[in-house]
Amino acid sequence: MKLTSSLMTFISMLWITGLGLAACKADQVSCRLRIEPQMPGLSMNGDYIIGGIFAIHFTMRSEQNTYTIQPLQPQCSGSMNFRELRFARAMEFTIHEINNRADLLPGIKLGYQIHDSCGAVPMAMKAAFQFTNGMEPFFNDTDSCLKSAAAAVPALVGESASTTSISMARMLGLFGIPQVSYYATCACLSDKRQYPAFFRTIPSDHYQAAALAKIVKHFGWTWIGAVRSDTDYGNYGMASFPKAAQEEGICVEYSESYYRTQPRSKLERVANVIRRSTARVIVTFAHEGDMRFLLEELAKQPPPPLQWISSETWIIDPEFLRFNMCAGAIGFGIPRSVIPGLREFLLDLSPEQALNSHVLTEFWESSFSCSLKGSSGGARKCDGSEDIRALQNPYTDTSQLRVTNMVYKATYAIAHAIHGVICNDTQCDKSAKFTPWQILDQLKRVNFTAKNGFQVWFDSSGDAVAVYELINWQVDKDGSLGFVTVGHYDSSRPRGQEFSMSRAVSWMGRQTEVPRSVCSESCPPGTRKAVQKGKPVCCYDCIPCAEGEISNRTDSLNCVRCPSEFWPNTQQDSCLPKPVEFLSWDDTLSIILTVFSITGAFIAVCVAAVFYKHRNSPIVRANNSELSFLLLFSLTLCFLCSLTFIGQPSEWSCMLRHTAFGVIFVLCISCVLGKTIVVLMAFRATLPGSNAMKWFGPPQQRLSVLTFTLIQVLICVLWLTISPPLPLRNLRQYKERIILECELGSAIGFWAVLGYIGFLALLCFILAFLARKLPDNFNEAKFITFSMLIFCAVWVTFIPAYVSSPGKFTVAVEIFAILASSFGLIACIFAPKCFIIMFRPEQNTKKHLMGKVPSKSL
Repeated sequence: MKLTSSLMTFISMLWITGLGLAACKADQVSCRLRIEPQMPGLSMNGDYIIGGIFAIHFTMRSEQNTYTIQPLQPQCSGSMNFRELRFARAMEFTIHEINNRADLLPGIKLGYQIHDSCGAVPMAMKAAFQFTNGMEPFFNDTDSCLKSAAAAVPALVGESASTTSISMARMLGLFGIPQVSYYATCACLSDKRQYPAFFRTIPSDHYQAAALAKIVKHFGWTWIGAVRSDTDYGNYGMASFPKAAQEEGICVEYSESYYRTQPRSKLERVANVIRRSTARVIVTFAHEGDMRFLLEELAKQPPPPLQWISSETWIIDPEFLRFNMCAGAIGFGIPRSVIPGLREFLLDLSPEQALNSHVLTEFWESSFSCSLKGSSGGARKCDGSEDIRALQNPYTDTSQLRVTNMVYKATYAIAHAIHGVICNDTQCDKSAKFTPWQILDQLKRVNFTAKNGFQVWFDSSGDAVAVYELINWQVDKDGSLGFVTVGHYDSSRPRGQEFSMSRAVSWMGRQTEVPRSVCSESCPPGTRKAVQKGKPVCCYDCIPCAEGEISNRTDSLNCVRCPSEFWPNTQQDSCLPKPVEFLSWDDTLSIILTVFSITGAFIAVCVAAVFYKHRNSPIVRANNSELSFLLLFSLTLCFLCSLTFIGQPSEWSCMLRHTAFGVIFVLCISCVLGKTIVVLMAFRATLPGSNAMKWFGPPQQRLSVLTFTLIQVLICVLWLTISPPLPLRNLRQYKERIILECELGSAIGFWAVLGYIGFLALLCFILAFLARKLPDNFNEAKFITFSMLIFCAVWVTFIPAYVSSPGKFTVAVEIFAILASSFGLIACIFAPKCFIIMFRPEQNTKKHLMGKVPSKSL
């Protein structure tokens, strides 16, 4: 719509120019403008005229175009924007102040022509065209109707809105007429290829969008709503904000736009979106008029308390303080300033002065509800009792001179540029002729400090340095809302230091704590964020870290695996050293096994003592006392060698426990095997003509035991030489703990040791089984058979139990097998003998042993 209006205005201008040229062909002496020029709202003659365009009214009167008659002149209508009127009069004040200075443009009187654009593109364009042509209805030229290169004004101040400024800048740039805006913040206007003659004293929205994103991040908000005006200001401003917000990790739940002239249904839809949203923070890039419509709509059905974040447009507008729902609002405003003498200038307005300007006349009459020119429309005639100092409206409010200071600086910048063109070190040339291009070039170089202490200069894009105050709406002691500066933002400071807080913020609903606005609550340490499908990155689920992984930061994106010797704690937010597990001496299981081990060794010693005491008795002598004592000695060592398996493994204990176990058990089995062979040989010796005992007497028995044992010693030596058992920190068997165990080294060596023991035990079992029915009342082969049966059973079941037992229980199983087999041997071989010696002495006779008396079988 705005583009169409601009296009129609431009076509109208071309049509007028065409008519003028046609008339010129008919009359080469006189050219005449076809449209009456628009009279300025405020004006003053001078040597050089500076233009000004301000949106003093809110709307433009719209007329239905019939295309049959010449269109009517566009006119402003509706209520006045007293704040913009103050801006326009601030330009007046500045020019008067410049004219009274001796150091700036001495001897030169500046004039001004200030037009009302009504905030509409057609009116702004009409005023801009008029500034390029002038207001003379006739002009003469001998050859053509073309104007000279000099424009009616060397430069102009305005406009406040970005949309109207864009339209003006496109046209004024063609003529090189500098335009210095005081309030147009659209980042698009920094493009010098499209807008070569545009300057501004207010920062670009590029910086404001970044500043708004930083403040949202500063207070920890990640879930926000966004509303903008459907204008260049709102669209370009909000286009910069999402990118800045994304860099700060902020998500936008919704982004709505509207314009005050759009159907009301659109405004109602935007209001309903705000009411239904879950975001408690809302960022706005909207003009005052658009925000007024929105807040009035929301006031009908107030939404839950919202934290409003505003751009510079309405956050510093006193008229908005009536909306209590916005209490606690924060936003960036132009730095507050003081302009000495401005208030007195604004209030020094008499009815006579007001009559000189139709704008001031309307202001006076609307402010006091009277008529300066007599009775009009039922209004009373102004009688001179009206006191402008008693007015309480934005025109008289000079407590927050923010945008007003931008007008002040813009006017001064143009004056300094003119000074640079027509003045030298001592004087100025009042008759000097110059083009707007010269002023444009000089504006790029201006660098001065205004009387109120603010420095003015433009960068390569025609922008001013971005300096903002963080404004907070706080409730005063009397219950009224007011503006309070709580922080500052300076884009010229080092990165990361641009933003600073100076005092506490009052939040929505008068809260003292920062309100929360997140899509999902923060993920605590020990979890990671997993984005919900189809939703922004700020909406996520908190997934516990996988086994063996941790996250030690809030809102961690990934979990980190602990080092191999560490394991997560219960909360999975830190890695702790894995507990080292081994069969320690203070373990209950170790104590039990130790008791059994010492008990077994004690029993073996006791049996040896009994046998030694009764060494001359028939039952001891008949069972080869020498091998019996050697067997008891080896069984004592068997019981004791199990103790080497308890405690923290070390190099010597790992090598000792397996080799000692292998050698001692072979010694034990060798003794049993020797006793078995002796029984067989003894029986064969009783046969007629047999000399078996000659071949297996005591020397052969000793030699056989030594030989069998030396073979195991050789196997162990080879094992220890090639690949000995060594301590191992087993990290593979269990994830959450370390098993400290003895690595076998060579598995072949380990199984060779066990296999050799098993081979001797099996051989002993077979021989004892063959001799189990020999005709003696006390047949030792029968007990050896039982003992070997128990021994083999224990070690056959040991293998699967050893392989499947976890951690320290692996060692416990091995100790149990040693003790069980040792107890089996001592119980089967020596218990019957001890029973006869201690409790059946009548059977401890040679006659009974030889079977000469009936036996009471055990």
